[in-house]
Amino acid sequence: MQVHAAVLRERTAPFVVERVELADPGPGQVLVEIAGTGFCHTDVLPRQDGFLAAPPLIAGHEGAGVVTAVGPGVDEVAVGAHVLLSFDSCGRCVNCAAGHPAYCETFFARNLTGRAGGGPGPVVDADGNPVAARWFGQSSFASHAIAGPRNVVVVDDDLPLHLLGPLGCGIQTGAGSVLIALGVEAGASVAVFGAGGVGLSAVMAARVAGAATIVAVDLREARLELAQELGATHVLRGDADYVAGQIRKLTRGGVQYALDTTGAPAVIAAGIDVLRPTGTIGLVGAGSRDLVLGPSALATGKNVMGILEGDAIPQVFLPRLIALWRAGRFPFDQLIRTYPLSTINEAEQDAARGVTIKPVLIPEGR
Repeated sequence: MQVHAAVLRERTAPFVVERVELADPGPGQVLVEIAGTGFCHTDVLPRQDGFLAAPPLIAGHEGAGVVTAVGPGVDEVAVGAHVLLSFDSCGRCVNCAAGHPAYCETFFARNLTGRAGGGPGPVVDADGNPVAARWFGQSSFASHAIAGPRNVVVVDDDLPLHLLGPLGCGIQTGAGSVLIALGVEAGASVAVFGAGGVGLSAVMAARVAGAATIVAVDLREARLELAQELGATHVLRGDADYVAGQIRKLTRGGVQYALDTTGAPAVIAAGIDVLRPTGTIGLVGAGSRDLVLGPSALATGKNVMGILEGDAIPQVFLPRLIALWRAGRFPFDQLIRTYPLSTINEAEQDAARGVTIKPVLIPEGR
């Protein structure tokens, strides 16, 4: 079938919304009509020279929509189901079997190449040339996307489907890092570095967990104000003097947990510095530079944990977040601003400039 998709033709070029040919769902696949998809910083990684995925590519990995067709062998999801799309995993390796699909042995091949499986993808352009369209097993910057049962989460029909997509990655990462990977407990102290979509989701999750002290650090006043509304007990500008010292003073010696969403080595080092002995910092930011630590940085039992997707099982965790949202305890919708898919380049610019925390792209006709 012919569908509309935002195609990245060159690493430095704007996205181009064009008509492409999408194959029917194959064995174990479903076709989803997209209601909305979040724009995430990860979606611009293919712009980097040497990155695993290369143009031409359809990105998008926070999709939500309605299943309109299923391929042979699919019995987990029915036509008409309302679904969220999250990351893909094999379901068979040791980590998947142990309940850690974000650490699937084939995670990077399945999610970050755009060409999962290594064979021809499901999309060709108007000239018959292939376009990579298995980004995170979905490529949802489009009116329709092909996905598999491992990255599909069925949700209730009465939910605002067009707003739910960001739960599938960015929000899941922030909240899951706090509630699952780090296991923040009631009464704990937490510092979150970076108050974007992931960081603010972590702040909301820390409040859900019952953390007594939640410190949010960012460079933008508006985001710090929102962090306070969403549960931060203290906010600090990242360019203020002695940030680490201020956090240690606020927490009487340091926090038990920290989360870095920036990927910046200097910020990560500061996050380690503010940990109390035996404290743990989670790293979710996509860093591009080496992290160099002093010989005594971890000497007091401090821990550094790399985290993907919050270590969550989407089919278990995303319904939990939706239940918290229904109860008024996880207002993730306050992070969202919607854009027509045709204005994807404006959405990318607004996200990069910090004008919008979480853009959500709505295909025309929805």
